[in-house]
Amino acid sequence: MATTNPTAINVNDPGLITLVNKLQDVFTTVGVQNPIDLPQIAVVGSQSSGKSSVLENIVGRDFLPRGTGIVTRRPLILQLINRPPANNQVNGTKDVKTSDAESNVDEWGEFLHIPGQKFFDFNKIREEIIRETESKTGRNAGISPAPINLRIYSPNVLTLTLVDLPGLTKVPVGDQPRDIERQIRDMVLKYISKPNAIILAVTAANTDLANSDGLKLAREVDPEGQRTIGVLTKVDLMDEGTDVVDILAGRIIPLRLGYVPVVNRGQRDIENKKAISYALEHERQFFENHKAYRNKAAYCGTPYLARKLNLILMMHIKQTLPDIKARIQSSLQKYTAELAQLGDSMLGNSSNIVLNMITEFTNDYRGVLEGKNQELTATELSGGARISFVYHELYANGIKAVDPFDQVKDNDIRTVLVNSSGPSPSLFVGTAAFELIVKKQIKRLEEPSLKCVSLVYDELVRILSQLLATPMFRRYPALKEKFHAVVIAFFKKAMDPTNKLVRDLVAMEACYINTGHPDFINGSRAMAIVHERHNANKPVQVDPKTGKALPPAVPPRSQSPSLDGNEGSGFFGSFFSSKNKKKMAAMEPPPPTLKASGTLSEKEVQEVEVIKLLITSYFNIVRRTMIDMVPKAIMLNLVQWTKEEMQRELLENMYKTAELDDLLKESDFTIRRRKECQQMVESLTRASEIVNQVQ
Repeated sequence: MATTNPTAINVNDPGLITLVNKLQDVFTTVGVQNPIDLPQIAVVGSQSSGKSSVLENIVGRDFLPRGTGIVTRRPLILQLINRPPANNQVNGTKDVKTSDAESNVDEWGEFLHIPGQKFFDFNKIREEIIRETESKTGRNAGISPAPINLRIYSPNVLTLTLVDLPGLTKVPVGDQPRDIERQIRDMVLKYISKPNAIILAVTAANTDLANSDGLKLAREVDPEGQRTIGVLTKVDLMDEGTDVVDILAGRIIPLRLGYVPVVNRGQRDIENKKAISYALEHERQFFENHKAYRNKAAYCGTPYLARKLNLILMMHIKQTLPDIKARIQSSLQKYTAELAQLGDSMLGNSSNIVLNMITEFTNDYRGVLEGKNQELTATELSGGARISFVYHELYANGIKAVDPFDQVKDNDIRTVLVNSSGPSPSLFVGTAAFELIVKKQIKRLEEPSLKCVSLVYDELVRILSQLLATPMFRRYPALKEKFHAVVIAFFKKAMDPTNKLVRDLVAMEACYINTGHPDFINGSRAMAIVHERHNANKPVQVDPKTGKALPPAVPPRSQSPSLDGNEGSGFFGSFFSSKNKKKMAAMEPPPPTLKASGTLSEKEVQEVEVIKLLITSYFNIVRRTMIDMVPKAIMLNLVQWTKEEMQRELLENMYKTAELDDLLKESDFTIRRRKECQQMVESLTRASEIVNQVQ
């Protein structure tokens, strides 16, 4: 149990709590979400724990809705403000309040949603809470996170701010939503998980403390019990011979702020409208006369609880005030900067605005391409660097991946060789066959080259989207749409000459095969390489007499179809096999389609290898040329041209006086967001003034 002397608690300095109340009101009155985590006491407990009775005892009035099931269905921010009575001193003593006379002018309530209206009748306060709750939740048993702000002025309360939250439940009843338990749990956690929240966990003393729903939820966000205070209700209903002394001493579930036992009115007392003053007197007598509590009566009961909460809240506010000031200043700077970006609602000169935006956009476009005026990041490539990636990674590797022999097989090369020699068998490797094959392979480079143009175009569109995502363009959606349409059309206009130039580059390479290129391996060198390969694979013949290597034998003459019916070899071998003697004798006309069917002779193998060497050599030269020239062509006709001509294009298509006013109509988002930021700046400025009053 806490051992603080209640008489040492300063209850006459409500300034800090009033300060927080003012901050709370500043944000609530303008209808914006409070960006500052303000210190407050959140009341949690199950439906049957006695939360409402505790709050009514603290206030000294009946004002909360009663009934079965969920009664508190919206958070109730209850601000208690101590004020002296109208005639506060009579012979040095305070006037004694009459029982529950509703005509007492010293006590009243005010709702923030009905500014200026005072409720002297506390029954009317209860009715207004019910009415305002149903306005958000309807008449069913649903809940709403929108809070109700109630301020009570009275000479009989201590300045205090409490947030009454819906009671925790487990089973939906009647027309309650099926997930009512989760909804309430999420709402309560939202309030008590804030580091600046003091948790007031209400638990019935006649139940096992380990089963307390309020304490269980509090320990999830405050496992060490540093900012939780326990309230034990229904102490008078405990079994004979039992008490809460061990709990108060912290021997069961210790809390740094301790526990306070209270005695509330029973259900019969409430139904019989027994005055709270009677209940408070009964509570005092109970603790003073009970053998287990009489020595600790000064630390028990509702009056001590109120004083303790008052002190805890004031000390908590004092500790967190520097952080609150810092948060207010940080938020004020943030919303002021956003408001400056949104600009003033007065447009000014339309032509100047559009002209400035065109100039700024053009400069930003150039800067992003050149990597000069953008925020450089270490996490990803952007702007011109992405275009460089397209050139040197995607396109270069794409060109290198084109294999000239994945579509041209050895038999195809042999067929071309035979076709290129005409009616006479060739004596040497034909140039025509080489050129025919290599030209077809060069033309295959056109597709990846045009794909490179398309990828660079996509990157320019990406840059455009980034530049149009600024607050200024979000402010004017019509102008943004016009910018987008003009620039996209401009890019597309540049695509035609770029694609033509790239096609021409490929056509140039395919049009003229420069066999005199210094990097090209000529025919004689290719034949020598192939000859060396073949000789290296043959065993060396040795003269048995001298032991010296014999000179290579002359290759035998290519076989022709023999008269005795032996099978031939080479291109036409299969047509003159021994199985077709009748056809041979009849000399029937050749079939409509003649294809290679025989195996390659040694001479044909060497010829094919020579052609492949020549194709590989020249194709590599063309690949290197394309990897170098295609990016240059794209830079010339697409990237550089749009960079230089962007401003002229925008001025020509957008700077039209008749359309400027329509283009500068603000979006609904901008209008709404500017209003929100203005309200935030206004609220935070007022909040800053309030906290700066505290030294």
